[in-house]
Amino acid sequence: MRGDDLLAPLLERLSAGPDGERLEACEAAIGYLGQRLWADGLQPQLLPAYQALHRQREALLASGGKGPRHSFIVVIPVADRPRQLHACLDSLFELCRRFGYGGHDGNHFTRVEALVADDSGEAQSIHANREICADFTRRGLRTEHFDQQRQQTELQRLSATQRRQLARIIGEHPPDAFFHKGASIMRNITYLRLRRLCAERQRPILYFIDSDQTFRIKARGHGANSHYALNHLHHLDRLFSRGDTMVLTGKVVGDPPVSPAVMAGNFLDDAALFLDEIAHCDPRAACTFHTDTAGADDAAYHDMADLFGFRQASAPFRYQCDLRERHDQRRCLERFAARLNSFFDGAHPTRTSYYHPDPGSVDGPGVQAARTVYTGNYALKPEALRFFIPFAPLGLRMAGPVLGRLIRAGIGERFASANLPLLHQRTVEETGESEFRPGIHRRARRVDLSGEFERQFFGDVMLFTIERLTALGYPDRQPEEAQIQACLEQTERELRERYRDKQGQIAARLQGLRTRLQDTGAWWNGEAEPTGTRQAFQRFLDNIDHNFGPSAAGYRLIGDPDHRGRRLAQIRHAITGYPGDCATWELQLQQ
Repeated sequence: MRGDDLLAPLLERLSAGPDGERLEACEAAIGYLGQRLWADGLQPQLLPAYQALHRQREALLASGGKGPRHSFIVVIPVADRPRQLHACLDSLFELCRRFGYGGHDGNHFTRVEALVADDSGEAQSIHANREICADFTRRGLRTEHFDQQRQQTELQRLSATQRRQLARIIGEHPPDAFFHKGASIMRNITYLRLRRLCAERQRPILYFIDSDQTFRIKARGHGANSHYALNHLHHLDRLFSRGDTMVLTGKVVGDPPVSPAVMAGNFLDDAALFLDEIAHCDPRAACTFHTDTAGADDAAYHDMADLFGFRQASAPFRYQCDLRERHDQRRCLERFAARLNSFFDGAHPTRTSYYHPDPGSVDGPGVQAARTVYTGNYALKPEALRFFIPFAPLGLRMAGPVLGRLIRAGIGERFASANLPLLHQRTVEETGESEFRPGIHRRARRVDLSGEFERQFFGDVMLFTIERLTALGYPDRQPEEAQIQACLEQTERELRERYRDKQGQIAARLQGLRTRLQDTGAWWNGEAEPTGTRQAFQRFLDNIDHNFGPSAAGYRLIGDPDHRGRRLAQIRHAITGYPGDCATWELQLQQ
């Protein structure tokens, strides 16, 4: 029987009959069309019909009184990224419009709202963010601008003693410098606001995303195109309604969720492969870099993926050209060179992640046990607000993996993950750079990653120390301080050795790439040299050397005994104080 013949009876049942039978037919039609949607890779021509069925289901649920649905508060921390914030909110609006979760009362979506937690330092960014929030509210998506003034008002609800007791959670910031506090502190302050909002909402779910993400997905074989192919809110409502999940995390597709500090080695491998291939091409011939390639699954973008239990990629990845118009190999090389600079903002031109539906799934993704929170894509019930972002004032990276280990230690399988990714886009198209990224400093042609590199290294130290301590019963059982110190020192030594080994490998790969570029037989060194391409490569290689070479400031920082001692002391102090911080926080949430 053909696919249309199978769908036709379901659509006929949808057109008449009791609401209960129509809803059953609608669910069956969605499941069937969802299977066809991914039968041979994504079939985007089926998306309008698929989305329409979801909207029809929402109408049937509303008329049939099938019990309360969850209300979603989508929380978006942002700092000086108005363009990316607009794209993020626009995608949430489109998700609601296309799939219709929770319905619409004629003015606003009834069960979806957004809260923008603004940590911007520029007055023009704050003004732009405020206008963006007001605009989306007018369009039908209620959006609260939780700016610095409102944040300070929230903190003023606490006594001076309470603020002092919570300093390791919400930080200490003077009123005239109440910005760029960091995403972790920003989330924790927002938790205080959410605690009160939850009391006013019906079955609230708090859904945290990042401002450089959208509710689209990328599918292999569709190039740079992205699609609204997942009804995130419906799936989350279903997953939280079944079982006893308290915290649920998704992942991302598109750009990697990790720092360039841990991607340089494999990107240099991929760049070398690209130059080796294109060097043997006729620069005037049609581009040959559009064949489908493997996606960067299982942390293939991470130079030390094995640390996280993933198998290290055994071979370089082939570049996938993203140009859509007809072009030759020379233009492909120019485009690759133009994308090199985006690496320092966290984009990875050769290792893009794609969405793959769960095999055999009919009614959406299931859940599995989790160990890492993706802080740009996680949802929780109000009772999980007790799990604040740990060690926030230290400003380290890896906050999500650390939080995940502590949540797993606290609630076990009630912490779950689901295949509900968001599209991660580190940069804006106009500049090829992020609007704002802490820890990365640009001056003329120089990009300095030393701040982010240091935060990444000691974030790794924190993570793997916590992993070892939770295996011993932490935080329920507090080890002796000497045991914590010994664990920290051992973890730091092991990681510093790994980082140093990787530095040596990067140096060798860097030299190999320079040799390829300088090859006098390569066509780009002859008359056909593309304008600006060699300069773009030279800038990239100089910045790689600046950040990963023998004189790199980041490596000097992590190798300096005094700095290392101070950082380890901070981490030890935070670890020993964490159980007490948890008790103080829970007491505060109860008030």
